[in-house]
Parts: sequence; structure tokens; C-alpha cells
Amino acid sequence: MNKDVLLSELQFKAVRSSGAGGQNVNKVASKIELAFDLTTSEGLTDDEKSLLKKTISNRLTKDGILLLQCDESRSQHKNKTLATQRFIELIQGGLIIQKERIATKIPKAVIKKRIKIKRRASEKKANRKPPEIE
Repeated sequence: MNKDVLLSELQFKAVRSSGAGGQNVNKVASKIELAFDLTTSEGLTDDEKSLLKKTISNRLTKDGILLLQCDESRSQHKNKTLATQRFIELIQGGLIIQKERIATKIPKAVIKKRIKIKRRASEKKANRKPPEIE
């Protein structure tokens, strides 16, 4: 992953934001929409692209474009910085390969202990019943 190339491939669009800001909201486009085309990116290898398609598939459009929005701040510059940080974190997180979990066996001592406790609870409840007279 070449970070500089990826950052140069990002496309930013400023849009009017909703929420706090008073009259400023009506005048200034402070919300940032970040778009990144995963399929045509030159900052990623083919293996990295296929891995990202699997890991962040729910964040991609049908055309393989990643869209992020940020309108947390009233400042367009801060929102652009935040969106870029989120993008980098998302890409780095998507490139991490999870270790495959190996199922472990339950130790025999643990199984015996559980059965012993169950038997003890069963006897306790059986002792509460009145004896059967024949």
C-alpha cells in the first residue's frame, strides 16, 4: 500500500452540512464527501484490492467506489482531515488478515467437574421431595 499515491487518488467534494452552525450552515459548504475508486487505484496491488473488496464490501458501491462523509466540524478543513484519517484507518484495517481460529478440546477434568456439579444439584432437589411410601 502506497499511502502517498492513495491520498493523491482521493476525490473531495464540499456540500452544505446539516446541524449546528446557525446561519453559517446556510452559506458555507463545510461537509466533505470523499470518494475513492478501488478498482482503478494504482496505490494498491491486485492482491490488496481483492482483499479489500472482501473486507470492506459493505462500504463499496456497485462500481467499487468507497464513499465517506464527514460533517462533524463547522470547518471544511477539519472535516477534510477527519475524512482522510478515517479513509486511511479503513484501508489499513481492511488489509489486516485475521488469523484462523483453532477450536480447542474441552479438557476431560472440566467435563467431569460439570457432571459432578449437575449430579449434586439433582440430588439436592431430589432430597426436597417427600419420600414415597408404598
